[in-house]
Amino acid sequence: MSTPVKLISFAIAFACILLALNFGLRSSMGFFMAPISTEFQYGREVFAFSLALQNLCWGLFQPIAGAFADKYGTVKAVVIGALVYALGLYVTANADGVLGLNLGAGLLMGMGIAATGFGVVLPAMARMVSPEKRAFALGLGSAAGSAGQLLVIPVAQGFIEAYGWSTALLLMAASALMMVLLASTFKGIKTSAQSTDDQDKQTMSEALKEASQHAHYWWLVIGFFVCGFQLAFITVHMPAFLTDQGFDESIAVASLALIGLFNIFGCLLSGSWSGKYSKKMLLTYIYALRAISIAAFMMLPMTAMNVYVFSIVTGLLWLATVPPTSGLVAQMFGLKYMGLLYGIVFLSHQLGSFSGVWLGGYLYDATGSYDVVWWMAAGIALLTAVIHVLIDERPVARLRTMLAS
Repeated sequence: MSTPVKLISFAIAFACILLALNFGLRSSMGFFMAPISTEFQYGREVFAFSLALQNLCWGLFQPIAGAFADKYGTVKAVVIGALVYALGLYVTANADGVLGLNLGAGLLMGMGIAATGFGVVLPAMARMVSPEKRAFALGLGSAAGSAGQLLVIPVAQGFIEAYGWSTALLLMAASALMMVLLASTFKGIKTSAQSTDDQDKQTMSEALKEASQHAHYWWLVIGFFVCGFQLAFITVHMPAFLTDQGFDESIAVASLALIGLFNIFGCLLSGSWSGKYSKKMLLTYIYALRAISIAAFMMLPMTAMNVYVFSIVTGLLWLATVPPTSGLVAQMFGLKYMGLLYGIVFLSHQLGSFSGVWLGGYLYDATGSYDVVWWMAAGIALLTAVIHVLIDERPVARLRTMLAS
């Protein structure tokens, strides 16, 4: 029997709060680069590597977390993930060297983010609603992540200024534990869409084989690498980049806050349009606009106004890729193993994130500038826009047969 609509609405709302915490805490880590690097007298590459490792571990554990949630339930995955997330923040706060930073900010946080973020929560949200509302629900969840960035980043920055970076991380660890309470939102939710999906007798190994032999699935995988490269590079290195350009730290806070604010609108629009128009063409336009905006940002004078305009445009395009990308996975392969299959796509995203974060620190230390990475981000975005034109977004033959019967 399906869960009443009112209870589903509450479940969606609590899932959005969970995603806001997950994304907001993670997005704040860039502001710890300067104080941690200064205290330990490291170059930026050291903590940048820890955050790059976080993105890599997030990606590596995402298919595992998705498969675990598909098999054992979202509640168990989120509870375990929240505890590991909080532990990672605690270990980072008490780190006394490179090993502690890599273990806390890298491995443990990466694992925790994987089990409490988009790769686990969005498939659960997709199962809560009917197919015609699925794209909007995915957009709403993506927007919630941006709301978390908008709300948590200024708080985290305030914690650093008031209490120092170590105590700030401890306060954030306590906040991460709230996700344990929010995990209960996924318990007992049953929809007609999920009931239909339960009729699918496909096994997990069959799902993996089907997707791995589907060329257009790999185009999605490649495309999401570029998304991760850009987002992680900007999230981690934007504050330092703007400081190098002579701006006050408040400009960096405002920049990331604007990205978070306008990403809310971008995600909601993307979710709405994903339910009406071709998802692959929507992704084509998003990546093309990203390339244009980065190129314009680098060529125009570096003024506060141009920083704000770039942040607004970037925000509109920031996580706008998530609803059509996750929606394409569900549309092409169904919901039963969406956690696993979207997790693999997201692994590629995090490999891109690792590359963007680490290369940003490495090339800065090597050249004294972020320019090479900015232009690299623009070039691969343009190539990705072309790739998405080639994707066949129809459901696979197995799913078409099942839906027709």
